[in-house]
Amino acid sequence: MAGTKILLIALFIFIIAFYLIPVNANFRKSMYFYWGAEHSAILGNGDELQLVLDQTSGSGIKSKRSFLFGSIQMLIKLVPGNSAGTVNAYYVSSAGDKHDEIDFEFLGNVSGQPYIIHTNIYLQGNGSKEQQFYPWFDPTADFHNYTIHWNPTAVVWYVDGIPIRVFRNYEEEGIAYPNKQGMRVYSSLWNADNWATKGGLVKIDWNSAPFIATHRTFRARACKWNGPVSIIECASNTPANWWTSPTYSQLSYGKQGQMKWVRDNYMIYDYCKDIKRFNGQIPAECFKLQF
Repeated sequence: MAGTKILLIALFIFIIAFYLIPVNANFRKSMYFYWGAEHSAILGNGDELQLVLDQTSGSGIKSKRSFLFGSIQMLIKLVPGNSAGTVNAYYVSSAGDKHDEIDFEFLGNVSGQPYIIHTNIYLQGNGSKEQQFYPWFDPTADFHNYTIHWNPTAVVWYVDGIPIRVFRNYEEEGIAYPNKQGMRVYSSLWNADNWATKGGLVKIDWNSAPFIATHRTFRARACKWNGPVSIIECASNTPANWWTSPTYSQLSYGKQGQMKWVRDNYMIYDYCKDIKRFNGQIPAECFKLQF
């Protein structure tokens, strides 16, 4: 029985790896504003997006399609100057109270202070799995690549090709994993000054508005999700050595070294080490291999 299950999983992974479709997405063709369209703009040939936050409202965009597994990337240049209280969110999410979600959120700060790269994963509506990092660069001076890799084996958060976090699939050991719900891609810019900067102590300075975050090169190399009956719609034009290959088991030694460097030097919060928060009952995945 166990052997049959392993075989079926391997076959499923192989099918996804072989038939994955690269969606060389154009903002105008692949996404739409679901909030604050009057404050935002898609520029040029549709390859650049500006999200705007002012005293009237913020703004947000989401993909027209849902995906199940893939590599989702976005180049983002964050709000410059005094961005305290603002959050630029970039994430994938399903819908409903029992939704799955994989997050990048960029928490603004006062001029001269570092942004915070906030990551989280929601499983069946349950989050509380935050890890936070300071960037090792100025995220407002130029565009940087933020990529979410998501396959049946693991979720990996990358910044400019450097892995900063891994959440592996231990579903057989009773730990939830996002593999049953298709997710859309979202990006938004909004007022979160009740919590974003120093726990809500520093509020937005509206004299610095409008706040503008610029996005480029949205790429969704992923399978289109059509619901639980017709699960995936893909095309056979992806290299066989893509990240979702069934031979994937963990990061290479080089990537493990990069991730260790980031986590040793730039990590500022890890829910797995917050014993007080969980009353000593640290979540089970914290004791598992995560690279």
